[in-house]
Amino acid sequence: MSEPSLPIPDADPRLMNEDLAPVTGAHKTWSAYSVFAMWMSDVHSVGGYTFAASLFLLGLSGWQVLAALVIGIGIVNVLMNWIGKPSQQNGIPFPVMARVSLGVMGANLAALIRGVVGIVWYGVQTYFASKAVATLVLVFFPEAASLQATHLLRLDLLGWACFLFMWFFQLMIFQRGMETIRKFIDFCGPAVYVVMFLLMGWILWKAGWDALDLTLADKVLTGSQSFVAMGSAILLVVSYFAALLLNFGDFSRFAKSERDMKIGNFLGLPLNFILFAIIVVIVTAGSAKVFGHMIMDPVEIVGKIDNKWAVVLGSVTFVIATMGINIVANFVSPAYDIANLFPRHVDFKKGGLIASILAVVVCPWIFVDSPKAITIFVSVFGAVLAPMFGVMVADYYLVKKQIVKTAELYTMAPTGRYHYDGGWNRIGLLALAVSGAISVGWEVCTQLLQVLPENNFGWVIGASTGAVIYVLAMRSAKRS
Repeated sequence: MSEPSLPIPDADPRLMNEDLAPVTGAHKTWSAYSVFAMWMSDVHSVGGYTFAASLFLLGLSGWQVLAALVIGIGIVNVLMNWIGKPSQQNGIPFPVMARVSLGVMGANLAALIRGVVGIVWYGVQTYFASKAVATLVLVFFPEAASLQATHLLRLDLLGWACFLFMWFFQLMIFQRGMETIRKFIDFCGPAVYVVMFLLMGWILWKAGWDALDLTLADKVLTGSQSFVAMGSAILLVVSYFAALLLNFGDFSRFAKSERDMKIGNFLGLPLNFILFAIIVVIVTAGSAKVFGHMIMDPVEIVGKIDNKWAVVLGSVTFVIATMGINIVANFVSPAYDIANLFPRHVDFKKGGLIASILAVVVCPWIFVDSPKAITIFVSVFGAVLAPMFGVMVADYYLVKKQIVKTAELYTMAPTGRYHYDGGWNRIGLLALAVSGAISVGWEVCTQLLQVLPENNFGWVIGASTGAVIYVLAMRSAKRS
């Protein structure tokens, strides 16, 4: 990445390289629009669309889905401002900020967990984009359908070819560094709005306003069941953003000011997400009328349009949009996280290359082979990441009182502020272990074993228990 940054005298090479150093002054180049465009790139994706549409499976009506999306994104906006502030003010990425609460070496664990989740999501979004590529291939080369008869590791040969094409294409862009990434996502987010509005207009033209039925669920919920389902939908929205709720600092560190960050967040999250949610609800509801059944994949809808060039425009735009979210949510973080593990040998670009290779190895299409699988995938990973959010936020605002000694984050000296217990904060690790067991256990009991009523409360349980356990334990040990 090679972004100029603040030099740290006597920084330990085990903790420092140019990509992990604080960014300051004129090198903070992200305006409010850049943050706004980043969120457009994150929200406007095939995965984001499919996730929002999948909330109908909870038994909610279109109006309830829309309300849950609005409330959920409002909560996300507040939480993003909380987690983004310390990185913006100190110019440090997520894995370095994690050293404040977990220790200069303990932060490696947080980086590893976040990196694994990012790698899996990177593969998942690449797979979603490759489906749009496959749609394009079949439009111009129908004979390619013969490749779908042969499967390898649960993916047909056409799927493999399109997946590897998208994997390589993204890698070429990502390897050019953060400034190129900023310029790319400035374009991605707005581009997809054009197609989403056209898609909504086409659905309304085909179905008509009067034909839209916003009650699409195949089950009728009682009052209490609706309340629980609404709560689950709201928290699923939070869980969908769980990854960026940890590493938003990787981007906010480049924001020119806290005000730019907050304005960009407000425009990109509540306002942008609400408009996107309205489009998703209308298109999903309209698809049931136009095609006889509800379609939750926008690429599938685009592929059914009887105009070759409309299919091309839609497919290319969804490819671009999904590349945008892969940059924002799933490439930058693992690149930093892997660089944090081996700063002397791995920089941002090498970390990104390693993450890209691993994203193929995990066979991501297995995780999201149905809309229901997506909600389970989102809720479980949200429960994994939630405790770290709770610990980091509680530590910064309640324990450290918003004071970070930046230079101390790069020293292994036993007298260092964040050295704790040989580089590890045992209290932070204990809080993560206990709260993580609770939140993941909750999701396993509800989503997989079904021994508890179906819900998606794992994220809020993990974040709140992590915060409470950490603060109480730190105060009991008289640590600050």
